[in-house]
Amino acid sequence: MKLGVVRAYMLKEIKEMLRSKMIVLVYLLPTMIVILFGYGIRLEVTHARTVILDHDQSRLSRDLIGHFRHSKYFDTRVMNITEQQALHRIKQAKTEILIIIPEGFEKRLIQGVGTEIGVFVDGAFPIRGETMANYVEGVIFDAARRLMPPKEAKLITLDNRNLFNQAMRDENAIVPGLIGLILLVAPAILSALLIVKEKEEGTIFNFYSSPIKKSEFLLAKLFPAFVLHSVNIFLLFLWATWLFEVPFRGSFTLYWFASEIYVLISLGVGLLVSIITSTQIVATVLTIIITIIPGFLYSGMLMPISAMSAESVIEAHIYPVMYFNHIVYDTFLVGQGLASPKNQLYLAILLAYAVGLILLGSFLMKKELR
Repeated sequence: MKLGVVRAYMLKEIKEMLRSKMIVLVYLLPTMIVILFGYGIRLEVTHARTVILDHDQSRLSRDLIGHFRHSKYFDTRVMNITEQQALHRIKQAKTEILIIIPEGFEKRLIQGVGTEIGVFVDGAFPIRGETMANYVEGVIFDAARRLMPPKEAKLITLDNRNLFNQAMRDENAIVPGLIGLILLVAPAILSALLIVKEKEEGTIFNFYSSPIKKSEFLLAKLFPAFVLHSVNIFLLFLWATWLFEVPFRGSFTLYWFASEIYVLISLGVGLLVSIITSTQIVATVLTIIITIIPGFLYSGMLMPISAMSAESVIEAHIYPVMYFNHIVYDTFLVGQGLASPKNQLYLAILLAYAVGLILLGSFLMKKELR
């Protein structure tokens, strides 16, 4: 390998990126994604618009309403309307939760007779609807435990502890997952454009007609992109820990090493895209499709892999983002590191992905006009 030739090509690529302002996009795009999605995605439901119809007008029913009013999860209004009118408010998107306290509510509880509370939840968005239903159920059970006679209340004791994300902050769950998404999308787009641009402008013929080897050409193309996005690894870590205050409990060395391997995987994806496309627009669109969609669906950021169906679990294991995000979440929230056999296995899988994609792209790329 002629290092002088590789060095000359690298300098040419860096000058091209500086002249085309593409180097600005290298750092602007990841920062924009982490800020927009980090502040924009919220899994917690707060201030759900709640209407309560109190047909009992008793002390116990008023105490139950007070539990809803003092919760940050509900914006509670007690209204004197019919059930049909209340349901119509849900259809008009004016109300998200309707709670109906029946007549004889207090009397039945005092007599030890079972009673029902009507709960209607807007389920147009299933995840949000299920979350709101769980909140309502939790408030009702908590209120029932508090309103029970002291001797009976002592029979039930909850010792609830949240592990890893004790504060239950959305940022702690979303931002580490965004690192996996960004380091999959941004390097792939850059590496695809660097080669496709040569095809579109016709300068690829300089490579075809020159004595430079294919390995030297790819090294000169991919190494600058690798170095530039290696800086993003530290930049994203800074945004996560400083801007969003996500705790970091694991090994920084593991985070850095796994991220470097993951950047190589992304560069390999961009290399494969550049082989089958001939224009920058097509390369950009195709790269976005094959990176962003699995990056959201199968990364475990919005839905745990264990909660998916059998087919989705298989698809999730095909994409490398799942393996990387598992390691990232471990380094930020858990702190097991290489003591975890799963982290060791996933790191080996990522390494195999990186080597396999780079070798496959190098094999498929031909130094000839097709």
